[in-house]
Amino acid sequence: MKILQKVTVKQILTEKSKEALLSTYRQTKQQLQKECDQLRFESKRLEKTKKYSGTSLKMHFEKEINSRQEKIKLVDFQIEQLLLLPLGTELKETEIQAVVDIHEGDDWDAVSKEKTIIVKDGIIHEIRER
Repeated sequence: MKILQKVTVKQILTEKSKEALLSTYRQTKQQLQKECDQLRFESKRLEKTKKYSGTSLKMHFEKEINSRQEKIKLVDFQIEQLLLLPLGTELKETEIQAVVDIHEGDDWDAVSKEKTIIVKDGIIHEIRER
């Protein structure tokens, strides 16, 4: 019989992975800033056409802009934290499902142990069972 089991994937922070994460965070931040600018532009454009109700439309745009600004603050915080982390730190990246083959007579404690895959620069470095 086969069962699904949750497996945690962690990444070892190296100079290369740190740069990749920083790049991803910066791209995300830049995208969010572009979206804020676009929303402001659209808001002003629609304001000038005067086809739509001013206050509800303005509130909607402000809500969307504020949402993105909160996300920008979160990304800034993630960048700060990443810069503080020493190389060699294990960062939880994701969780995946693994198919495990079980048979009658198997040791359930061994089968049900939590498994973790450690990745270093895109290569599986270690597989742990707890």
